[in-house]
Amino acid sequence: MKDNKDNNEIYSYTEKGKKREKKQEKKEKRKSSGKQPLWRTVLLWFLVVILGVSGCGMVYYYRVLGNIGFQAITDRKNYTNEDNSQISSEVYKNQTTSLDLFDGVLLNDPKILNIMIFGEDSGAGSDTKYGRSDTMLMISIDNRHKKVKMTSFMRDMLVNIPYTDSERNPHGMDKLNAAYRLGGANLSVQTIEANFGVDIDRYAIVNFQSFKGIIDALGGIDIKLTQDEIDYINWQTYINNQSSERYEIQSEPGLVHLNGRQALWYARNRGYQEEEHPEFVVSGNDFDRTSRQRNLMRTLMNRFRKANFTEIVRIVAEIGPMITTNLKKDEITTLVANAPTYLSYGISEFRLPTGDGYKYSWFELQSVLEITDIQSQRTQLAKFIFGESAVIAHNTEVETNVPTEEPTYTGFSDTLSNTEDN
Repeated sequence: MKDNKDNNEIYSYTEKGKKREKKQEKKEKRKSSGKQPLWRTVLLWFLVVILGVSGCGMVYYYRVLGNIGFQAITDRKNYTNEDNSQISSEVYKNQTTSLDLFDGVLLNDPKILNIMIFGEDSGAGSDTKYGRSDTMLMISIDNRHKKVKMTSFMRDMLVNIPYTDSERNPHGMDKLNAAYRLGGANLSVQTIEANFGVDIDRYAIVNFQSFKGIIDALGGIDIKLTQDEIDYINWQTYINNQSSERYEIQSEPGLVHLNGRQALWYARNRGYQEEEHPEFVVSGNDFDRTSRQRNLMRTLMNRFRKANFTEIVRIVAEIGPMITTNLKKDEITTLVANAPTYLSYGISEFRLPTGDGYKYSWFELQSVLEITDIQSQRTQLAKFIFGESAVIAHNTEVETNVPTEEPTYTGFSDTLSNTEDN
Protein backbone atom coordinates (compact mmCIF):
# COMPACT_ATOMS: atom_id res chain seq x y z
CA MET A 1 0.00 0.00 0.00
CA LYS A 2 2.84 2.37 0.85
CA ASP A 3 4.58 1.80 -2.47
CA ASN A 4 1.36 2.65 -4.33
CA LYS A 5 0.89 5.83 -2.36
CA ASP A 6 4.49 6.91 -2.99
CA ASN A 7 4.13 6.22 -6.70
CA ASN A 8 0.98 8.38 -6.82
CA GLU A 9 2.65 11.21 -5.00
CA ILE A 10 5.63 11.12 -7.37
CA TYR A 11 3.31 11.10 -10.39
CA SER A 12 1.38 14.10 -9.12
CA TYR A 13 4.42 16.28 -9.41
CA THR A 14 5.09 15.52 -13.06
CA GLU A 15 3.89 18.00 -15.76
CA LYS A 16 1.05 15.69 -16.82
CA GLY A 17 -0.04 15.31 -13.24
CA LYS A 18 -0.10 19.07 -12.66
CA LYS A 19 -2.32 19.62 -15.73
CA ARG A 20 -4.70 16.93 -14.59
CA GLU A 21 -4.98 18.52 -11.15
CA LYS A 22 -5.74 21.94 -12.66
CA LYS A 23 -8.50 20.48 -14.86
CA GLN A 24 -9.98 18.76 -11.86
CA GLU A 25 -9.92 22.02 -9.89
CA LYS A 26 -11.70 23.88 -12.74
CA LYS A 27 -14.42 21.21 -12.90
CA GLU A 28 -14.98 21.43 -9.16
CA LYS A 29 -15.20 25.25 -9.36
CA ARG A 30 -17.79 25.05 -12.16
CA LYS A 31 -19.84 22.57 -10.19
CA SER A 32 -19.75 24.76 -7.10
CA SER A 33 -20.62 27.93 -9.08
CA GLY A 34 -23.27 26.25 -11.27
CA LYS A 35 -21.78 27.69 -14.52
CA GLN A 36 -22.17 25.85 -17.88
CA PRO A 37 -19.49 25.62 -20.57
CA LEU A 38 -19.64 28.48 -23.11
CA TRP A 39 -20.64 26.25 -26.05
CA ARG A 40 -23.61 24.91 -24.09
CA THR A 41 -24.75 28.42 -23.25
CA VAL A 42 -24.48 29.52 -26.90
CA LEU A 43 -26.38 26.43 -28.11
CA LEU A 44 -29.09 26.97 -25.54
CA TRP A 45 -29.65 30.58 -26.59
CA PHE A 46 -29.58 29.61 -30.26
CA LEU A 47 -32.34 27.07 -29.68
CA VAL A 48 -34.36 29.60 -27.70
CA VAL A 49 -34.12 32.12 -30.56
CA ILE A 50 -35.02 29.52 -33.23
CA LEU A 51 -38.01 28.26 -31.25
CA GLY A 52 -39.13 31.80 -30.55
CA VAL A 53 -38.95 32.82 -34.20
CA SER A 54 -40.68 29.60 -35.31
CA GLY A 55 -43.38 30.07 -32.73
CA CYS A 56 -44.01 33.65 -33.81
CA GLY A 57 -44.03 32.48 -37.42
CA MET A 58 -46.65 29.81 -36.67
CA VAL A 59 -48.80 32.29 -34.76
CA TYR A 60 -48.58 34.72 -37.70
CA TYR A 61 -49.42 32.02 -40.24
CA TYR A 62 -52.45 30.81 -38.30
CA ARG A 63 -53.64 34.41 -38.10
CA VAL A 64 -53.27 34.54 -41.88
CA LEU A 65 -55.43 31.44 -42.25
CA GLY A 66 -57.96 32.87 -39.84
CA ASN A 67 -58.48 35.88 -42.13
CA ILE A 68 -59.50 33.76 -45.13
CA GLY A 69 -63.25 33.46 -45.73
CA PHE A 70 -63.98 29.77 -45.22
CA GLN A 71 -67.24 28.14 -46.29
CA ALA A 72 -68.45 24.80 -44.99
CA ILE A 73 -68.35 21.93 -47.43
CA THR A 74 -71.94 21.08 -48.23
CA ASP A 75 -73.25 17.73 -49.34
CA ARG A 76 -72.36 16.57 -52.82
CA LYS A 77 -72.68 13.37 -54.77
CA ASN A 78 -71.20 11.73 -57.85
CA TYR A 79 -73.35 11.97 -60.95
CA THR A 80 -73.45 9.01 -63.29
CA ASN A 81 -74.51 8.62 -66.87
CA GLU A 82 -76.87 5.75 -66.16
CA ASP A 83 -78.32 5.56 -62.68
CA ASN A 84 -76.78 8.37 -60.59
CA SER A 85 -75.65 5.80 -58.03
CA GLN A 86 -73.76 7.07 -54.98
CA ILE A 87 -70.15 5.98 -54.65
CA SER A 88 -68.02 7.19 -51.75
CA SER A 89 -64.67 8.70 -52.56
CA GLU A 90 -63.21 6.18 -50.12
CA VAL A 91 -63.66 3.63 -52.91
CA TYR A 92 -61.34 5.39 -55.29
CA LYS A 93 -59.21 7.91 -53.42
CA ASN A 94 -56.30 5.48 -53.05
CA GLN A 95 -56.53 4.17 -56.60
CA THR A 96 -54.21 5.41 -59.32
CA THR A 97 -57.03 6.73 -61.50
CA SER A 98 -60.75 6.51 -62.17
CA LEU A 99 -60.85 7.62 -65.75
CA ASP A 100 -63.50 5.54 -67.50
CA LEU A 101 -65.84 8.07 -69.08
CA PHE A 102 -68.84 5.79 -68.81
CA ASP A 103 -68.46 3.75 -65.62
CA GLY A 104 -70.82 5.93 -63.59
CA VAL A 105 -68.20 7.72 -61.47
CA LEU A 106 -66.96 11.28 -61.73
CA LEU A 107 -63.57 11.23 -63.44
CA ASN A 108 -60.73 11.78 -61.01
CA ASP A 109 -57.05 11.21 -60.50
CA PRO A 110 -55.62 11.42 -56.95
CA LYS A 111 -52.60 13.26 -58.36
CA ILE A 112 -54.70 15.99 -59.97
CA LEU A 113 -56.46 18.66 -57.91
CA ASN A 114 -59.32 20.57 -59.56
CA ILE A 115 -60.20 23.95 -58.02
CA MET A 116 -63.03 26.01 -59.50
CA ILE A 117 -62.55 29.80 -59.47
CA PHE A 118 -65.69 31.93 -59.57
CA GLY A 119 -65.65 35.64 -60.33
CA GLU A 120 -68.73 37.00 -58.57
CA ASP A 121 -70.62 40.19 -59.32
CA SER A 122 -72.48 40.90 -56.09
CA GLY A 123 -73.03 44.59 -56.70
CA ALA A 124 -76.17 46.65 -56.46
CA GLY A 125 -77.56 45.19 -59.69
CA SER A 126 -77.55 41.64 -58.36
CA ASP A 127 -81.03 40.21 -57.78
CA THR A 128 -80.08 37.18 -55.63
CA LYS A 129 -78.08 36.54 -52.48
CA TYR A 130 -75.47 34.71 -54.56
CA GLY A 131 -74.91 37.43 -57.11
CA ARG A 132 -73.87 36.54 -60.63
CA SER A 133 -70.81 34.76 -61.94
CA ASP A 134 -69.38 35.66 -65.33
CA THR A 135 -66.07 33.94 -64.62
CA MET A 136 -65.88 30.16 -64.25
CA LEU A 137 -62.29 29.03 -64.50
CA MET A 138 -61.05 25.65 -63.29
CA ILE A 139 -57.41 25.38 -62.20
CA SER A 140 -56.10 21.81 -62.34
CA ILE A 141 -52.83 21.16 -60.49
CA ASP A 142 -51.54 18.09 -62.31
CA ASN A 143 -48.79 16.48 -60.24
CA ARG A 144 -48.71 13.48 -62.53
CA HIS A 145 -47.65 15.41 -65.63
CA LYS A 146 -46.17 18.43 -63.81
CA LYS A 147 -48.59 20.96 -65.31
CA VAL A 148 -51.08 23.59 -64.26
CA LYS A 149 -54.13 23.49 -66.52
CA MET A 150 -56.74 26.21 -66.94
CA THR A 151 -60.22 25.42 -68.26
CA SER A 152 -62.80 28.13 -68.96
CA PHE A 153 -66.49 27.21 -68.91
CA MET A 154 -68.50 29.59 -71.08
CA ARG A 155 -71.31 31.16 -69.09
CA ASP A 156 -73.83 30.97 -71.97
CA MET A 157 -73.63 27.20 -72.45
CA LEU A 158 -77.07 25.60 -72.28
CA VAL A 159 -76.85 22.91 -69.59
CA ASN A 160 -79.10 20.82 -67.36
CA ILE A 161 -79.00 22.24 -63.81
CA PRO A 162 -79.46 19.50 -61.17
CA TYR A 163 -81.77 19.34 -58.15
CA THR A 164 -84.85 21.40 -57.41
CA ASP A 165 -85.83 24.88 -56.32
CA SER A 166 -87.47 25.77 -53.00
CA GLU A 167 -90.80 24.52 -54.34
CA ARG A 168 -89.33 21.16 -55.38
CA ASN A 169 -89.48 21.98 -59.08
CA PRO A 170 -86.49 20.71 -61.10
CA HIS A 171 -84.20 23.49 -62.22
CA GLY A 172 -83.96 21.98 -65.70
CA MET A 173 -82.26 23.55 -68.69
CA ASP A 174 -80.70 27.00 -68.47
CA LYS A 175 -77.48 28.92 -69.05
CA LEU A 176 -74.54 27.69 -67.00
CA ASN A 177 -74.20 30.96 -65.09
CA ALA A 178 -77.85 30.63 -63.96
CA ALA A 179 -76.66 27.85 -61.63
CA TYR A 180 -74.68 30.39 -59.62
CA ARG A 181 -77.64 32.74 -59.37
CA LEU A 182 -79.84 29.85 -58.17
CA GLY A 183 -77.48 28.14 -55.75
CA GLY A 184 -74.11 29.82 -55.63
CA ALA A 185 -70.78 28.03 -55.99
CA ASN A 186 -72.12 24.70 -54.74
CA LEU A 187 -74.82 24.37 -57.38
CA SER A 188 -72.45 25.64 -60.08
CA VAL A 189 -69.92 22.94 -59.20
CA GLN A 190 -72.66 20.30 -59.16
CA THR A 191 -73.91 21.48 -62.56
CA ILE A 192 -70.48 21.26 -64.18
CA GLU A 193 -69.90 17.82 -62.65
CA ALA A 194 -73.32 16.56 -63.77
CA ASN A 195 -72.94 17.73 -67.35
CA PHE A 196 -69.25 17.12 -67.97
CA GLY A 197 -68.43 14.24 -65.62
CA VAL A 198 -65.25 15.63 -64.04
CA ASP A 199 -64.75 15.69 -60.27
CA ILE A 200 -64.21 19.21 -58.89
CA ASP A 201 -62.46 19.02 -55.52
CA ARG A 202 -62.79 22.56 -54.18
CA TYR A 203 -63.74 26.10 -55.17
CA ALA A 204 -62.78 29.71 -54.45
CA ILE A 205 -64.87 32.86 -54.90
CA VAL A 206 -63.53 36.33 -55.68
CA ASN A 207 -66.00 39.16 -56.06
CA PHE A 208 -65.25 42.21 -58.18
CA GLN A 209 -64.26 44.45 -55.29
CA SER A 210 -61.95 41.78 -53.90
CA PHE A 211 -60.39 41.24 -57.32
CA LYS A 212 -59.43 44.91 -57.51
CA GLY A 213 -58.05 44.75 -53.99
CA ILE A 214 -55.98 41.64 -54.78
CA ILE A 215 -54.35 43.23 -57.83
CA ASP A 216 -53.65 46.44 -55.91
CA ALA A 217 -52.21 44.47 -52.98
CA LEU A 218 -49.81 42.82 -55.43
CA GLY A 219 -48.69 46.22 -56.70
CA GLY A 220 -50.67 46.05 -59.93
CA ILE A 221 -49.96 43.86 -62.94
CA ASP A 222 -47.97 44.27 -66.15
CA ILE A 223 -49.82 42.74 -69.09
CA LYS A 224 -49.67 43.02 -72.88
CA LEU A 225 -52.53 45.08 -74.33
CA THR A 226 -53.73 45.92 -77.82
CA GLN A 227 -54.93 49.40 -78.74
CA ASP A 228 -58.55 48.19 -78.62
CA GLU A 229 -58.02 46.83 -75.10
CA ILE A 230 -56.50 50.11 -73.94
CA ASP A 231 -59.39 52.04 -75.49
CA TYR A 232 -61.95 49.75 -73.83
CA ILE A 233 -60.44 50.17 -70.36
CA ASN A 234 -60.22 53.94 -70.79
CA TRP A 235 -63.82 54.13 -71.98
CA GLN A 236 -65.26 52.02 -69.16
CA THR A 237 -63.38 53.85 -66.42
CA TYR A 238 -64.53 57.18 -67.84
CA ILE A 239 -68.25 56.50 -68.43
CA ASN A 240 -68.51 54.74 -65.06
CA ASN A 241 -67.08 57.81 -63.31
CA GLN A 242 -64.05 55.93 -62.07
CA SER A 243 -61.69 58.44 -63.61
CA SER A 244 -62.06 62.10 -64.53
CA GLU A 245 -59.64 61.56 -67.41
CA ARG A 246 -61.05 60.40 -70.74
CA TYR A 247 -57.77 58.68 -71.55
CA GLU A 248 -56.40 57.50 -68.22
CA ILE A 249 -54.03 54.99 -69.81
CA GLN A 250 -51.80 56.82 -72.25
CA SER A 251 -49.33 54.00 -72.88
CA GLU A 252 -48.69 52.60 -76.33
CA PRO A 253 -49.87 49.04 -77.13
CA GLY A 254 -47.58 46.46 -75.57
CA LEU A 255 -46.70 45.83 -71.95
CA VAL A 256 -48.88 48.11 -69.81
CA HIS A 257 -49.07 48.43 -66.03
CA LEU A 258 -52.64 48.17 -64.71
CA ASN A 259 -54.05 48.83 -61.27
CA GLY A 260 -56.83 46.68 -59.82
CA ARG A 261 -59.70 48.71 -61.28
CA GLN A 262 -58.17 48.68 -64.75
CA ALA A 263 -57.31 44.98 -64.57
CA LEU A 264 -60.95 44.19 -63.73
CA TRP A 265 -62.13 45.95 -66.90
CA TYR A 266 -59.54 43.99 -68.86
CA ALA A 267 -60.92 40.71 -67.45
CA ARG A 268 -64.53 41.74 -68.19
CA ASN A 269 -63.87 42.94 -71.73
CA ARG A 270 -66.04 41.19 -74.33
CA GLY A 271 -66.30 44.16 -76.66
CA TYR A 272 -68.60 47.16 -76.57
CA GLN A 273 -71.44 48.36 -78.74
CA GLU A 274 -74.36 50.22 -77.16
CA GLU A 275 -77.12 52.25 -78.79
CA GLU A 276 -76.75 55.09 -76.30
CA HIS A 277 -73.05 55.48 -77.18
CA PRO A 278 -72.70 54.97 -80.94
CA GLU A 279 -69.49 57.01 -80.84
CA PHE A 280 -67.57 54.13 -79.25
CA VAL A 281 -67.41 50.58 -80.60
CA VAL A 282 -64.95 47.79 -79.81
CA SER A 283 -65.43 44.36 -81.34
CA GLY A 284 -65.34 41.24 -79.18
CA ASN A 285 -67.34 38.43 -77.60
CA ASP A 286 -67.42 36.15 -74.58
CA PHE A 287 -64.82 33.83 -76.10
CA ASP A 288 -62.41 36.78 -76.09
CA ARG A 289 -63.28 37.55 -72.48
CA THR A 290 -62.49 34.03 -71.24
CA SER A 291 -59.22 34.16 -73.17
CA ARG A 292 -58.29 37.37 -71.34
CA GLN A 293 -59.18 35.83 -68.00
CA ARG A 294 -56.84 32.90 -68.67
CA ASN A 295 -54.13 35.29 -69.85
CA LEU A 296 -54.49 37.30 -66.65
CA MET A 297 -54.16 34.16 -64.52
CA ARG A 298 -51.16 32.99 -66.55
CA THR A 299 -49.48 36.39 -66.13
CA LEU A 300 -49.99 36.28 -62.36
CA MET A 301 -48.58 32.75 -62.10
CA ASN A 302 -45.55 33.60 -64.24
CA ARG A 303 -44.90 36.65 -62.08
CA PHE A 304 -44.53 34.56 -58.92
CA ARG A 305 -42.53 31.67 -60.35
CA LYS A 306 -39.42 32.80 -58.45
CA ALA A 307 -41.21 33.64 -55.21
CA ASN A 308 -39.89 31.85 -52.12
CA PHE A 309 -41.97 30.44 -49.28
CA THR A 310 -41.79 33.62 -47.19
CA GLU A 311 -42.97 35.76 -50.10
CA ILE A 312 -45.83 33.37 -50.82
CA VAL A 313 -46.99 33.49 -47.18
CA ARG A 314 -46.89 37.31 -47.35
CA ILE A 315 -49.02 37.25 -50.51
CA VAL A 316 -51.53 34.88 -48.90
CA ALA A 317 -51.68 37.20 -45.88
CA GLU A 318 -52.54 40.15 -48.11
CA ILE A 319 -55.08 38.54 -50.43
CA GLY A 320 -56.53 35.84 -48.13
CA PRO A 321 -59.20 38.08 -46.56
CA MET A 322 -60.49 38.87 -50.07
CA ILE A 323 -61.19 35.23 -50.98
CA THR A 324 -63.98 32.88 -49.94
CA THR A 325 -63.26 29.17 -50.29
CA ASN A 326 -64.20 25.70 -49.08
CA LEU A 327 -60.56 24.63 -49.02
CA LYS A 328 -59.72 23.54 -45.49
CA LYS A 329 -56.93 25.19 -43.51
CA ASP A 330 -54.66 22.15 -43.71
CA GLU A 331 -55.25 21.98 -47.48
CA ILE A 332 -54.29 25.64 -47.89
CA THR A 333 -51.19 25.00 -45.78
CA THR A 334 -50.18 22.18 -48.11
CA LEU A 335 -50.87 24.30 -51.18
CA VAL A 336 -48.74 27.14 -49.80
CA ALA A 337 -45.90 24.77 -48.86
CA ASN A 338 -45.90 23.26 -52.37
CA ALA A 339 -46.54 26.53 -54.22
CA PRO A 340 -42.92 26.95 -55.44
CA THR A 341 -43.20 23.49 -57.03
CA TYR A 342 -46.59 24.16 -58.62
CA LEU A 343 -45.43 27.52 -59.96
CA SER A 344 -42.56 25.78 -61.75
CA TYR A 345 -44.99 23.62 -63.75
CA GLY A 346 -45.84 24.37 -67.37
CA ILE A 347 -49.20 26.06 -68.03
CA SER A 348 -51.78 24.94 -70.60
CA GLU A 349 -55.26 26.21 -71.50
CA PHE A 350 -58.62 24.82 -72.62
CA ARG A 351 -62.17 26.06 -73.09
CA LEU A 352 -65.64 24.55 -73.20
CA PRO A 353 -67.36 24.41 -75.55
CA THR A 354 -64.65 23.75 -78.11
CA GLY A 355 -64.97 25.22 -81.58
CA ASP A 356 -66.60 22.13 -83.07
CA GLY A 357 -69.00 21.36 -80.24
CA TYR A 358 -71.67 24.07 -80.23
CA LYS A 359 -73.99 26.27 -82.24
CA TYR A 360 -75.64 29.60 -81.46
CA SER A 361 -79.27 29.12 -80.52
CA TRP A 362 -82.17 30.67 -78.58
CA PHE A 363 -83.64 29.50 -75.29
CA GLU A 364 -86.40 31.38 -73.49
CA LEU A 365 -85.62 34.54 -75.45
CA GLN A 366 -81.92 34.30 -74.58
CA SER A 367 -78.99 33.74 -76.90
CA VAL A 368 -77.23 30.53 -75.81
CA LEU A 369 -74.43 28.20 -76.85
CA GLU A 370 -76.15 24.92 -77.56
CA ILE A 371 -73.81 21.93 -77.27
CA THR A 372 -74.17 19.77 -80.36
CA ASP A 373 -72.04 16.81 -79.26
CA ILE A 374 -71.88 16.37 -75.47
CA GLN A 375 -69.93 13.12 -75.79
CA SER A 376 -67.17 14.87 -77.70
CA GLN A 377 -67.06 17.74 -75.21
CA ARG A 378 -66.81 15.43 -72.21
CA THR A 379 -64.09 13.36 -73.88
CA GLN A 380 -62.01 16.37 -74.92
CA LEU A 381 -62.22 17.87 -71.42
CA ALA A 382 -61.24 14.58 -69.78
CA LYS A 383 -58.26 14.10 -72.08
CA PHE A 384 -57.06 17.65 -71.47
CA ILE A 385 -57.19 17.30 -67.68
CA PHE A 386 -56.08 13.69 -67.23
CA GLY A 387 -54.00 12.99 -70.32
CA GLU A 388 -54.70 11.76 -73.82
CA SER A 389 -53.71 8.16 -73.16
CA ALA A 390 -55.14 7.89 -69.64
CA VAL A 391 -58.82 8.34 -70.39
CA ILE A 392 -60.89 5.29 -71.23
CA ALA A 393 -63.51 6.41 -73.76
CA HIS A 394 -65.94 3.72 -74.83
CA ASN A 395 -67.91 4.16 -78.04
CA THR A 396 -71.15 4.72 -76.16
CA GLU A 397 -73.77 7.44 -76.24
CA VAL A 398 -73.62 9.82 -73.28
CA GLU A 399 -76.69 10.95 -71.38
CA THR A 400 -76.30 13.86 -69.00
CA ASN A 401 -78.79 12.62 -66.45
CA VAL A 402 -78.86 14.91 -63.45
CA PRO A 403 -80.31 14.20 -60.00
CA THR A 404 -83.24 15.98 -58.44
CA GLU A 405 -82.80 14.54 -54.93
CA GLU A 406 -80.59 16.14 -52.31
CA PRO A 407 -76.94 15.06 -52.60
CA THR A 408 -74.67 13.17 -50.23
CA TYR A 409 -71.11 14.38 -49.66
CA THR A 410 -68.48 12.07 -51.13
CA GLY A 411 -65.34 13.50 -49.60
CA PHE A 412 -62.07 14.86 -50.90
CA SER A 413 -59.34 12.78 -52.52
CA ASP A 414 -55.89 13.28 -50.97
CA THR A 415 -54.31 15.06 -53.90
CA LEU A 416 -52.61 18.06 -52.37
CA SER A 417 -49.44 16.51 -51.01
CA ASN A 418 -49.12 13.90 -53.76
CA THR A 419 -46.47 15.63 -55.83
CA GLU A 420 -44.32 12.61 -56.70
CA ASP A 421 -44.91 10.21 -59.56
CA ASN A 422 -45.84 6.62 -58.87
